[in-house]
Amino acid sequence: MFKKLLALAAGLLITCAAYAAGAQLRADHPHTYVVKKGDTLWSISARFLKKPWLWPEIWDVNQQVYNPHRIYPGDVLDLDVNGLHVARRAAVEANPIPTVPLSAIEPFLKDFRVLTAEQLKQTPYVVAVEENEPRATEGMNLYVRQLGAATPGERFAIVRPTHVYREFGEDGQADDIGHVVSNNVDMAPGPWQEDFRNDGHFGRGEEIATEVRVIGTARVLSVGDPATLLLTNARMEIRAGDRLMPVDDAPYDYTYYPHAATNVPANAQIMALSNGYDSISVQGPMDVVALNVGSADGVNNGTTFAIYQQGDTVTDLVKGNTARREFGPKVRLPNEFVGHLMVFRTFEHISYGLVMDGIRPVRVRDVIEAPR
Repeated sequence: MFKKLLALAAGLLITCAAYAAGAQLRADHPHTYVVKKGDTLWSISARFLKKPWLWPEIWDVNQQVYNPHRIYPGDVLDLDVNGLHVARRAAVEANPIPTVPLSAIEPFLKDFRVLTAEQLKQTPYVVAVEENEPRATEGMNLYVRQLGAATPGERFAIVRPTHVYREFGEDGQADDIGHVVSNNVDMAPGPWQEDFRNDGHFGRGEEIATEVRVIGTARVLSVGDPATLLLTNARMEIRAGDRLMPVDDAPYDYTYYPHAATNVPANAQIMALSNGYDSISVQGPMDVVALNVGSADGVNNGTTFAIYQQGDTVTDLVKGNTARREFGPKVRLPNEFVGHLMVFRTFEHISYGLVMDGIRPVRVRDVIEAPR
């Protein structure tokens, strides 16, 4: 009797799983699809699934034969009530298609890092340039302090700030978290977080983190205080105040497994846009944004959020006084859905996310929630 009940329960589980997978497929999905060059796992899933971030849960392949999340141009996908699976493998395997377009995120994987104020303060820094020149170009020597236990021949990345993230509210409440992007940051010698307090925002509020960008590399010639380094590569002129960090040559895994966010902090929101120096204050699909949540909040690569624009607060003119309607009761309108984003790199309190789709522009302070 127990075996019969066990078999029945197993059958029900299989049936429920098949139903759940079928329910995620769009009604107009084809039975088969041939993978093309330029496709991504997300774009294929968005075309055929109601919730594209759920594709890892319904991707049905023989895991003993090959990586279940690797598909290649020329592969034939079968879409049915059991989910998505490879019906026929391409004869010649090219590079597997990525989860998201690599061109959109690669600079943020290779060139950008986010440091706390304490971490930034402890990094080595350029104190002077060869022959006391104000700027250094490739082939010139740099004199660096706080280099620590480096060895001749060791390589370092040279970084400069791009964003400073701060809390704006005097009460320190999470809903006052914002960001600062200022060209003045780029012009100041370090420590950048203490300079240029004369504009509208910069210098106010508790600093959360500083984003830096790799602008060059240098090789240790001799150790000491200061140490001497040879500038081997530079995207712009190097100056006193620029900081040094270890070179990150580790390859990145470009395969991400999307999953819905859970336990989203109440203050979670868009903190900065990747075009911060431009006059454009909005972004859309395939643009990168920074979030004010990170690994300390349980966010990891692949975490998928829904983006919402905060509802306006309006006056209820109907219930207001007929003579002075503008002084009627205030009503907070519901948040408006904007789109979805997927996290592809995390730091302790900041994450980078790629906007995957949207029906309206993404702005700073848009809130993020678990996808519905």
